[in-house]
Amino acid sequence: MTTLKDIAKEAGVTVMTVSNVINGKYDKVSKSTVETVTEIARRLDYVPSAAARSLVAKSSRLVGVLLPATEGGEIFLSTHNVAVIGVIERLLRENGYYLFLRGVSATEGVSGTLRSWNLDGAIFIGFLDSEIQQMRASFDTPLVVLESYAAHGDFMNVRLDDRKGGYLATRHLIQNGHQRIAFVGTEISERGVDRERYEGYLQALREAGIGGEPVALLSYADTYSNGVEAGVTLCTEHPEVTAVFATADQFAVGIIDGVRSLGRTVPDDLSVVGFDNLEIAATSRPPLTTIAQDLNRKAATAVDLLLQSLQNKEEQPGETILDVELVERESVRNLKRA
Repeated sequence: MTTLKDIAKEAGVTVMTVSNVINGKYDKVSKSTVETVTEIARRLDYVPSAAARSLVAKSSRLVGVLLPATEGGEIFLSTHNVAVIGVIERLLRENGYYLFLRGVSATEGVSGTLRSWNLDGAIFIGFLDSEIQQMRASFDTPLVVLESYAAHGDFMNVRLDDRKGGYLATRHLIQNGHQRIAFVGTEISERGVDRERYEGYLQALREAGIGGEPVALLSYADTYSNGVEAGVTLCTEHPEVTAVFATADQFAVGIIDGVRSLGRTVPDDLSVVGFDNLEIAATSRPPLTTIAQDLNRKAATAVDLLLQSLQNKEEQPGETILDVELVERESVRNLKRA
């Protein structure tokens, strides 16, 4: 591998001179020397050390994207996260930054990760607010969080109007004549995405005068397999339920297949509404009615806020709330027409 010393030897100059040319400090070197060193570096296929340039510039051009590590160590259980990370990586690359992806637990902390890799900034996806506050206390790197409901003055947050999403989904089912509507989501022990969607679900039920104890099935993760299990449970243990709002399309598609595994169908035996409007919503059978969010805009907003903070050092908005809307397809049966 070609080094600065190799270039200096062939050019007949000092290593410091070569370093100045490579790092763009042309005011300290003559024009002819710049041309000579540049030509030799090109011919010898010299590649600057990213680590060395990071030390000189005091910037690694690395942005950390951190997600919760599950008990099994997996971080890609959510297709939503995969889609968001794909957009984040592309936008960072287009702006000359590199993505550093890591799964962490709140208990292990993140300050060591940020320091050891000299990350310029970070984006958190999928953490509980209590975990975010705990981790944030250990570092001061510019931070954007996706989907936080914490009181925040020391990081930027991009989230959806989740309560509205839960409300729209449930109201749509009610407008189609459903009275016994189940909720399927993840654990909702503290305020966050699924709790807000659950509150929207309850609001729609209250407005319609629908009483009784809500049927809520909660899992540790919004995976397809958990959705299949929920579909089977609804059909076998809650025959009174005619419709379900699931907080993720993965859940919803799993529910559809769980219902199908019992010889029943969606929407004839159970109507289903999901959340996210991922590609699987349009390709499922039947196509899934869902609450749509603009994943591209959410990811782009997060990257834009972080890069503005890194490049301009100006104070950015503390919170950005993005709208949602209902997309009707074929997974909801209108009982009023039955």
